[in-house]
Amino acid sequence: MNKHKTLIKKYFEEKSFVDSTIESFNNFIDNELQKIVDENKEIEPTIIPPDVDEFKIKFDKIWVTKPEIIEADGSKRAIYPAEARLRKLSYSAPMYIEVSAHINGVQRESFTTLIGNIPIMLKSKFCHLSNMDREKLIEKGEDPNDPGGYFIINGTEKVLINVEDLAANNLLVEKASTGPSEYLGKMFSEKGAYKIPHTIEKMKDGTINLTFTRVKRVPMIMIIKALGLVKDEEIMKAVSEEKQYDEILVNLYKYTDIKSEEDALDKIAKKIGITQSREIRLERINDIIDKYLLPHLGTDKKDRMFKAYNLCKMVKRFIDVSNENLPTNDKDHYMNKKLKLSGDLLADLLRMNLKVLIGDLLYNFQRIVKRGKFPSIKVIIREKLLTSRIYSSMATGNWVGGRKGISQRIQRLNYLDMMSHLQRVVSPLSASQENFEARELHATHLGRLCPIETPEGTNIGLRKNLSLLCKTTQEAGEDEVIKQVKQIGGVKLIR
Repeated sequence: MNKHKTLIKKYFEEKSFVDSTIESFNNFIDNELQKIVDENKEIEPTIIPPDVDEFKIKFDKIWVTKPEIIEADGSKRAIYPAEARLRKLSYSAPMYIEVSAHINGVQRESFTTLIGNIPIMLKSKFCHLSNMDREKLIEKGEDPNDPGGYFIINGTEKVLINVEDLAANNLLVEKASTGPSEYLGKMFSEKGAYKIPHTIEKMKDGTINLTFTRVKRVPMIMIIKALGLVKDEEIMKAVSEEKQYDEILVNLYKYTDIKSEEDALDKIAKKIGITQSREIRLERINDIIDKYLLPHLGTDKKDRMFKAYNLCKMVKRFIDVSNENLPTNDKDHYMNKKLKLSGDLLADLLRMNLKVLIGDLLYNFQRIVKRGKFPSIKVIIREKLLTSRIYSSMATGNWVGGRKGISQRIQRLNYLDMMSHLQRVVSPLSASQENFEARELHATHLGRLCPIETPEGTNIGLRKNLSLLCKTTQEAGEDEVIKQVKQIGGVKLIR
């Protein structure tokens, strides 16, 4: 009995209620930060000196140190949260990046520079307080029972509210309330900065259509053929090897005249209103297909066949649901939801602001080149731009995509109120609309969300709280999933 008590005590001493939030932030600094930089790895200015054929700016490794402060006399030293609160400072750490410039394939300059300061979450592994015992915490002016999991911006304690959203890269088929199609298949394909909605519909004449970005209601068979799966027999087998679907046969019969990828691409281009010459039409539609069609599966030409097979499986799923062989998906089931924790929210913020920084860098470079000079890249990177934009969003709560109230001043009326605020979950749905089903208590909330704690009034059911012992798992990478699938015997992968 004593052994069990010791284990339980040890568990609660080691585990914090905000472990998931801290883990999310650690993952953001360790992995996501580098991924965001890799998305913008090479920058090519449009205006370059006349004697230069090719000029590229490359971003390489990025890293973050522990929080520090630069005093008025220029000296640097470590800063602790208690001092940041008292002196109305931000508890943040510098971000350094390796930058190189290449002229005609030859490296011109390479250097390491500061690109901005990033707020550091208290008790995360980049915080000075991590792994400190009670005595040391008291010595540094901290409450030893404080769980951390929040930030300090200009002396104010700020918490990032977890955002509940529909899981990306997951096809949900539901009954349509309006429109020509009785059922709708919806999916958000998300990769990096891209989040593209895809919609599958079945028209009254039996044609199954796909809509994404500029491509509106284009026949699915046309898109599958444009991706390289041209033979009708192969399409039929890709949809299902056991059963022939009449709906697919009807669609295949309508587009038997499409014999090659180019024909399919040209027809799609004409259908969406690209009216230039055939060569330009094909170039533009190729770009749209690669970048905006299922970007989570890849954005290169080599990924097209993989996309075609995935579309075939999506069509099979859509037909099975519309024929009532499979049930429709429940949007409110927590299996179909994803929580955006602090790390995900900061990744969105940094991704957008890094693009602003790159735009500013290009503008400054091209402005100086127009004057007939060739500037050093080190001179034109403004580190204060990124810092001020991140601080602004953290201070006001205004986030990427027009969302408001993401960053909030932490409530410290009492300890439980503070714990509740750190565990808050908000839905992106509007509080002024009814959305009865979204507000209802769902059976899958049990053990994940508190069934009692929600405000009365317009926010009821939209503002929730995680259960006290709830733990949020990090999103597994593709390589990790493939490794697990291989371990259980699934080794055949179409790539």
